[in-house]
Amino acid sequence: METRFQFQNPDLFRSLCGIADANIPALESILSVRLIPRGNSFVIQGREDATVDLATRLFDRIARDYEHRPRHGIEEFDIKYIYSMLQKKEQNGAVQNDDSVTYLEDDSTSSGDDATDRATRYPTDHDDVEPAEALESTRQKVFVTARGKPIYPRTHRQAAYLESIQSNPVTICLGPAGTGKTFLAIVTACRKLLNGEVDRIILTRPAVEAGESLGFLPGDLNQKVDPYLRPVYDALYECMGMEKVHSMIAARKIEIAPLAYMRGRTLNQAMVVLDEAQNCTLAQLKMFLTRLGRNSFMCLGGDETQVDLNPGKSGLLKAVKILENVSGVSVIRFGKEDIVRNPIVEKIVAAFEQEEARQ
Repeated sequence: METRFQFQNPDLFRSLCGIADANIPALESILSVRLIPRGNSFVIQGREDATVDLATRLFDRIARDYEHRPRHGIEEFDIKYIYSMLQKKEQNGAVQNDDSVTYLEDDSTSSGDDATDRATRYPTDHDDVEPAEALESTRQKVFVTARGKPIYPRTHRQAAYLESIQSNPVTICLGPAGTGKTFLAIVTACRKLLNGEVDRIILTRPAVEAGESLGFLPGDLNQKVDPYLRPVYDALYECMGMEKVHSMIAARKIEIAPLAYMRGRTLNQAMVVLDEAQNCTLAQLKMFLTRLGRNSFMCLGGDETQVDLNPGKSGLLKAVKILENVSGVSVIRFGKEDIVRNPIVEKIVAAFEQEEARQ
């Protein structure tokens, strides 16, 4: 079968093709069709009508979305994500009512029971979201970095995560590496601080790391833990720039400390982010969660497959089981489809999942 798709936006077409049509082989591999560029259009050739039709619908979806979500071109991740959503729709054959979805608002400052209800209504199951809804949820710009780069959620689960952090007192996020658990939490924290919604940001993590004993490292506890907080610093620098971050740390607007320093405190008017929560015991998580003060928000992120504690000691999944039905606590679960690092990372995660399933 052969058909032709005409792009109205030449910039989008050039972005898809790449320099000297360098992107076309990757597109053909994803879509299982042959693409022949003609002017501002693709001639789409395929062995099966369904394959050609799916490729046509993908380009139509991208063209409509591009007008509402200006970015620096369309990346391979976006194409794969939209294609997977269209495939899910075709396999499921189900249509969801648009009224069941609440989208992230760029100027959202909502709080209270209504906001909690909205966040918990947000669909986070990859199979339960229509492509149009999934794409709509990724159109809303949530932050602009110090270098002027706009930050958007890349998947509907990331959009749900951002909405939850904005609206709920406590958000717990589970998912593999590379899904944006830490980065998006810090983006939201910076946004809340700069908008005056909170007075300070507190970033923390447990003093445990894979295969290492902190007792044998030189320095005091802060010096021992500081190297392991590099991802947190990197995210802060990306959002606000190094100079502003250090000035805010000096002014105590931003605090970065090991989890042990949270004991006995009441954290008011703060956005508190706990990274690597899978390395906390249940007692530590209880201690941390009960620090929450007035007008504060907490976000806990962790990957339950990368626990550095002895078997059975991690309290993250136990805490989720205890709290997931508590009003004001939202649990977001990322999957390998949400990994936005190098595409090989998704394949690595899938390979490990298959191996673990065989054991």
